[in-house]
Amino acid sequence: MVKYKRILLKVSGEALQGEREYGIDPQMIISVSRQIKEIKDLGVEVAICIGGGNIFRGTEAHIYHMDRSSADYIGMLATVINGMALQNSLEKEGVPTRVLTAIRIEKCAEPYIRRKAIRHLEKGRAVIFVSGTGNPHFSTDTASALRAIEIGAEVIMKATKVDGVYNSDPAKDKDAIKYKNLTYNEVLNKELGVMDATAISLCKENNVPIIVFNLLQEGNIKRVILGEEIGSFINNNTK
Repeated sequence: MVKYKRILLKVSGEALQGEREYGIDPQMIISVSRQIKEIKDLGVEVAICIGGGNIFRGTEAHIYHMDRSSADYIGMLATVINGMALQNSLEKEGVPTRVLTAIRIEKCAEPYIRRKAIRHLEKGRAVIFVSGTGNPHFSTDTASALRAIEIGAEVIMKATKVDGVYNSDPAKDKDAIKYKNLTYNEVLNKELGVMDATAISLCKENNVPIIVFNLLQEGNIKRVILGEEIGSFINNNTK
């Protein structure tokens, strides 16, 4: 029995990077596709919002002596690359998929229209949201929260390289403490960096729960869908 019928899966570009220093790890994208197929086979409606940090990060504009808006648009185009690669991989697994973009690029993807996105989900297609919100200065985390609200997703599943939210970086601090449950206010007040403040505030206002979990362990997406308590759970309640 699945716990969620319609989800928004946030996949960072860094997750697709796998163990590589840059770009897309073929084995990682295959693993993600197979995990998505597992839950599609359970009847779950899956929307994916994808990042582009494995190719280009708008927040690093200063490194390139570039204004932030231009850098953010380049970052949005990076998400289109990732989205098309994931679409190809999903369809090789037998999952019909549509890429919807907030920046018009008709040769590659459909323009994002809320009703069309919902219709695709109802028809059993996986939907990949790319180009963020289509506006500079907004992260793909904020895009994830916005799209989840628009399509009526029951939860945002934030897939990362770590197994939840910690009070410090577990890769650098062996004494880092993992949080099992958090409220939106705790995330904001403790500046935990799960998602940016705009995304967390949107989720809080619309009561969209967030689950942060490790994507690198194959099968974890299905475990979350089936209600296993893995990762960290964020909502308006402390329990």
